[in-house]
Amino acid sequence: MIRHLNQLNFKDFGTVPPERNTNAAVAAANIQTAAVSSGQASVYQALSETYLFCDKGMTVLSVSLDHKHFQHYYLDKGVCIREGVYFSLAPFKQNIFDVSVSAAVLPKQTENAQPPQDFRFSSLMRVTELYTFFYHEKERGFIFSGESHPMLELTYVDQGTLHSVVDGQETVLEQGELMIYGPNQWHMQYADVDVAPRYVTVSFDLETTELDLLINRKFKIPQRAAFLLQQLLHEQDRMDKYSSDLINSLLTQFLITLLRSSDNPDETRLKASNSVHSENEIIRRAQQYVSAHIREKLSVPTVARMVDVSPSYLTALFHKNLQISPGEYIRRIKLQESKQMIRENSMNFSEIAAALQYSTVHHFSRQFKDKFGITPTEYAKSVRSF
Repeated sequence: MIRHLNQLNFKDFGTVPPERNTNAAVAAANIQTAAVSSGQASVYQALSETYLFCDKGMTVLSVSLDHKHFQHYYLDKGVCIREGVYFSLAPFKQNIFDVSVSAAVLPKQTENAQPPQDFRFSSLMRVTELYTFFYHEKERGFIFSGESHPMLELTYVDQGTLHSVVDGQETVLEQGELMIYGPNQWHMQYADVDVAPRYVTVSFDLETTELDLLINRKFKIPQRAAFLLQQLLHEQDRMDKYSSDLINSLLTQFLITLLRSSDNPDETRLKASNSVHSENEIIRRAQQYVSAHIREKLSVPTVARMVDVSPSYLTALFHKNLQISPGEYIRRIKLQESKQMIRENSMNFSEIAAALQYSTVHHFSRQFKDKFGITPTEYAKSVRSF
């Protein structure tokens, strides 16, 4: 990455004199002057304070303290490199440049050091292909017999508990946890007989040098990652011409957020000692209470009272961390539960509406249609036609 050349950024390698004084400082010193052009791709070492000025073209200045690890700057002003620093000059998007070099002792060319070749941003991780993105709502005690495929697969549990078996080793994923299966890795999933899990699966290809840090690990996703997942699900529902690009970008951010939260022990300790941990715990307890009492009459004051906060504070936390009100969250979970009840086919719509504490079956049907785009009757036909 090419950095902006200023005094703060450049302090480890030299100084950036005020532009109005640089020429005067050079003129007052007893120094020699030489020229470096675009045909001289070499690494030099400053043997005394060395001034550089770009006379023609756009130039990248690369500097290093050990002639191996370079930082890159756009040479748009005069700069003074301190003695001992290694440097190299290269064109920026052009083939021609001229730079004046002035010093009491002109720098020497370093024979064994290779000049850097690329100044662009480099990526440690990038989603290159996205194949599937599914939200699963499974019946109680379901069993998926297993598969393997060449792409990566992410499984995130949104509600309930899921048993994940990878190459014969079992891991239990709770709500808010995920695993990533590696390429060609056999995996199967199943639920306990009394659990109807809801979970997300994403299959994709990833360019990264850090794949081992991601696969075959159980992650508890942080709140920032949960927000990104909500955005991913929103784009999956929207699916306009830009959604694929956004999903790829958001999934890359999601994976990086996972690694940042799990592999930085200092950051983990910091979060445990401040209010972020407390906020996440309140939200987690509220979500668990809603899931456990979804067939009861729920309200924001009721949930707030059960997690020992005020309704206004709970509302603020949900808006801050989930971008949704607790009332809307309750409504969505009730509607997801209604889909499970419809699939079970043990109640009619009036009984389902009553069990979920809707005032009337018409109110239930209207909210169902608003959320899912089809009526309860249409949904029932779609899931019972197999």
